[in-house]
Amino acid sequence: MKVEVENEPPGMATLRIELPPEDVRKEWDAIASNYSRYARIPGYRAGKAPRQVIEKKFRKEIQDELTKALVSKSYHEAIAEKQLRVVSLADVGDVEFGEDRSMRFRATVVTAPEFELPDYKAIPVQLPATAVNEAEVDAAVERLRDQAADFVDVKERDLAMGDFAVIDFTGAIDGVPISEIVPEASKNLHGGKKFWLHLAPENFLPKFCEQIVGMKWGDTRSVQVEFPADFPVAELAEKKADYAVTLSEIKEKVLPAVDDAFAAKIMPEKTLAELRHAIEHNLEREKEHEVDRAKEQQIVKFLHERISFDLPPPLLKNETRRALNELVHRNRERGVPDELLKGKEKELIEGAGSLAAHRLKTNFILHRIAEAEKLEVTRDEIDDRIREQAAHYNVSVEKMRKEFEENDRINGLAEEILLGKTLDFLKANVTVEPTPETAAADAPPQ
Repeated sequence: MKVEVENEPPGMATLRIELPPEDVRKEWDAIASNYSRYARIPGYRAGKAPRQVIEKKFRKEIQDELTKALVSKSYHEAIAEKQLRVVSLADVGDVEFGEDRSMRFRATVVTAPEFELPDYKAIPVQLPATAVNEAEVDAAVERLRDQAADFVDVKERDLAMGDFAVIDFTGAIDGVPISEIVPEASKNLHGGKKFWLHLAPENFLPKFCEQIVGMKWGDTRSVQVEFPADFPVAELAEKKADYAVTLSEIKEKVLPAVDDAFAAKIMPEKTLAELRHAIEHNLEREKEHEVDRAKEQQIVKFLHERISFDLPPPLLKNETRRALNELVHRNRERGVPDELLKGKEKELIEGAGSLAAHRLKTNFILHRIAEAEKLEVTRDEIDDRIREQAAHYNVSVEKMRKEFEENDRINGLAEEILLGKTLDFLKANVTVEPTPETAAADAPPQ
């Protein structure tokens, strides 16, 4: 087999591969023999047609099968022979068969960038403390208390800051309902029925809360809202709107007492002391996760600062598209309307580009470290991950495996496991340095 490599722009290469006649002829004969056994040719009994008749009638089909069989095999052999780090096969073309049964074709590939690894063992990191103090437990108890609060009717006084108002309201600009001006905008801009609003400065629409302070049950009041120039809904920017607001209820949040009865509501049959102990344990686990994330972030930052290379444009383009889809989906899940996303299209694309570049660079570096450390993914590890996924989605292991195989996701799963193993290796070999806080605490008194 002859292999010539032509280097393209960064991240691309073209392989021109020629297979010797004896290799092609052997595969050709095997495929043609198969057609001879089963093909039906008028005037001949099954399996009795001469080889030259079979090859003439099914020449294109034989060549197609031959191409599929030989291209993949010889392409991988060529990569190994030339010791190329190939990320993906971009294109195969120019397939030619010679009269002597030789075969030639071109394979365009995306190649991994070349770079030198720094000393990646003993990467210095500073880690947050894992000890949990009483103040943190108190804050967690307060959060639970807030979640368990009751809302009671207040009738003996006017609406005040801090209250929860239950209102009916409709908005208009110059007499035209906002729902007609921007029908696709959030319904909370149009108005609403039985809408709960927590009165707090800067909450909801500009100066809305401040203007309904002092209302009584059943009162109706006109509220003026001036939308700022940078308001996300462009049609409303710098416009003045009038909202007719009717207050139907005033609610006051009442927090429960912090005692054993409160603890039993959160954790049945547990005392307050036991609840606090459970909270402390959960906070410790959260801090352990924070330590793990801090290690990972500092490791990646260390490697990025010391390694520089150009990313293959086709990969960056595809990864940017994928990152953009992720950002849009994440924003939609948070309730961000599509019109707001359209207004931030440029920012989203720039953010997706940065995310894609960071992700690709990290993956290339981790792959190279995995190669240097001879880290590999075993079949058992893939099976274990499939079992975890099956348990997470409450489906059978067989169904989950079939889904991975049918959607060609096994290689992606293996890569995910490999990158995780490489990060675990790096995290296990860091050098922990004292933070300014711990250094000050450990310093001898002056």
